[in-house]
Amino acid sequence: MKSSSFQSRIRIITVCIFVVAIILLGRLFLVQVINKNVYAEKADKQYVTPSSNIFDRGSIFFSKKDESLVAAATITAGFKLAMVPKDIVDKEDAYSKLAKYLKMDHDTFISKANKVDDPYEEIATGLNKEQVTEIENLKIKGLNIFKDNWRFYPGNNIASHALGFLAYKDDLLTGQYGLERYYNSTLSKPKDQAYVNFFAEVFSNLRDTVNENNQGDLITTIEPQVQYTLESGLSAAMKKWNADQAGGIIMNPQTGEIYAMTGLPDFDLNNFKSVSDVGVYRNPIVENVFEFGSVIKPLVMAGAIDKGVVTPQTKYTDNGFVVVDKKIINNFDKKGRGVATMQDVLDQSLNTGMVFVESKLGHDSFRTYMKSYGIGEKTGIDLPNETSGLIKNLDSPRNIEYANASFGQGIALTPIEAVRAFSIIANGGKLVTPHLVKNIEYDNGILKTLDYPIVKENLLKKETTDTITQMLIHVFESYDGGAHKLDHYSVATKTGTAQVAKEDGKGYYTDRHMHSFFGYFPAYDPKFLVFLFLKNPKEVKYASQTLIPPFLDITNFILNYYNVPPDR
Repeated sequence: MKSSSFQSRIRIITVCIFVVAIILLGRLFLVQVINKNVYAEKADKQYVTPSSNIFDRGSIFFSKKDESLVAAATITAGFKLAMVPKDIVDKEDAYSKLAKYLKMDHDTFISKANKVDDPYEEIATGLNKEQVTEIENLKIKGLNIFKDNWRFYPGNNIASHALGFLAYKDDLLTGQYGLERYYNSTLSKPKDQAYVNFFAEVFSNLRDTVNENNQGDLITTIEPQVQYTLESGLSAAMKKWNADQAGGIIMNPQTGEIYAMTGLPDFDLNNFKSVSDVGVYRNPIVENVFEFGSVIKPLVMAGAIDKGVVTPQTKYTDNGFVVVDKKIINNFDKKGRGVATMQDVLDQSLNTGMVFVESKLGHDSFRTYMKSYGIGEKTGIDLPNETSGLIKNLDSPRNIEYANASFGQGIALTPIEAVRAFSIIANGGKLVTPHLVKNIEYDNGILKTLDYPIVKENLLKKETTDTITQMLIHVFESYDGGAHKLDHYSVATKTGTAQVAKEDGKGYYTDRHMHSFFGYFPAYDPKFLVFLFLKNPKEVKYASQTLIPPFLDITNFILNYYNVPPDR
C-alpha cells in the first residue's frame, strides 16, 4: 500500500516537473525568440542612455508586386548629444564649435547652458558615428553622448500624405496625419516595454503568451514603383501647367486596395518642419472636397441606363444651350450639335445632353442613384480626418440644382469618394472600402489580415456597367481621332473640366478651373483605376490636354510592370 502511494506521489511530482518545464520552455521561447529584439535593445542601451528616453515604434512597409516588403517608416539608430550645464566652462566657445551639429539657435543653446542646476540638457539628436567622433575630438568638458533611436522615412517625400509623421503633442511624441496617426495605438510601444524583470517574464501567467499584442508593424497595399510613377507623372504635369495643386489615386476597383496615393505639393517626412504652410500636411485626397465636373457624367448616365430611360443610341436635339429656371446652361464651347446620341454626349462631354438625361431619370431617381454610389458619405478609408462630399443641392426643390449636378457642378466630392463611386462602374456594381493597410504583424508573431468586405452589391445591373464601360472605351478611343488607342488593351476613361467655386460660396471664378480624369483597365475586368486632378492649371483649357499624357504614361507603365495579359 505504501509502495503504491509512493509511486503515485512520484507520478504527481513528475507531472508537475513536466508542466513547469513546458512553461519554462514556452516562456524562454517567448523571451529569447519572440522578444529577443526587445531584450537585445535593453542590453545595448541600459548603460549608455537614460531609460526614460528610449524610443521604439512599429514599422510601416510598402508591398512590392511580388509581395516583398520595402520599409516606408522605420526606426534608425544613431546618437544624441546632451550637456551638463554646470560643467560647460565657456558657453560661447562651446556653441561656436558645436553649431554645425545643432538645430537650435544661439540663444536657445545659451539658455540651456545657463540651467546650472539641471544635470541633463539635450542639445542635438540624429547624429551619426562620424559626427560623434568629431564632437569627441573637440574635447569639450560637460558633454555626454548617448545612443538614440528616431523615426526615419527612407523615401523622404514618397507617399508623405499617406504615411504622415511623428510630432510632439504637448510632451507626447505621437502620430500626426496619415497612417502614423490612424494606427498610432498599433505602432506605439511603451518606453519601458523592454524593462521587464527577466524572471517575472518567465513565470508570469502563461495566458499572456497567447494574448494578441496590440503593438506591431503595418504592411500596406502601396506599391513603391507605382507610387513613384504616379508622383513623377503628376509632378511633371503640375510643373508644366503651373497648377496650384494636384492629386492622384491608383486603386484596385474590385477590392479597394490602394496601390498609390499622392497630393501635391507634398513634403519631406524627414524634414517636415521646413514647411512654411502647415496646410500642406492636410491630405487633399480625403480632407478636401472639389467640384470635379464632367467626370461625374458617367455616373449619371449609368443610373439612366440602369433605369431603362435611355440607351447609348437615344437621341436628343442639342442647340448648344438649355434654359432651366430662367438660367442658361451652355456646352463647354457654346456650340450645338443638332441631333446627338447619348454616346455623343459622353464623347463630346455635352452639358445639354446631361440635363436631358437627368430630366428622363427624374430628380428622385437621380438623387437615389447618386447617394447609392456613396456620394455624400465617408468611405471609411483608414486615414484620419476624412470628410464627406457636399451634396445638399440634391435635396433642393429647384430644377437648376439638379441640372447643374448632372454634369458635376454644384456638388463637391473628396477624391477618394469619387474613386469609390467610379469603381462601381468598373467592378460591376459593388461598393468597396478603399484602404491602405492589408496586414498587421504583431510583435508576438501573429500576422493579422484585415478584412474589408464589400459594403453593397448590385447597385447597378451587370448589363448596365458593361454598357457604360463600352461607352467609356469609345470615349477614350475618340480623343484626338483615336490617337491614344491601345492596340491590345481596352481602356475606359472620362475627362472633367469644371469651374472653381469662390471661397465665399458666391459663384465661380471665370479664370480658374479644375481638371480631372479617371480611367480603368483592362476595361471589362479591371484591376487598376487611375484618378488624376489638377487645380487651376494655367494657359490651358481642357483636362484632355493636361491629364491624358500622364495617364497614358502611368497606364503603359502598369501594363508592362504587372505583365497584364492583353484583352483584345
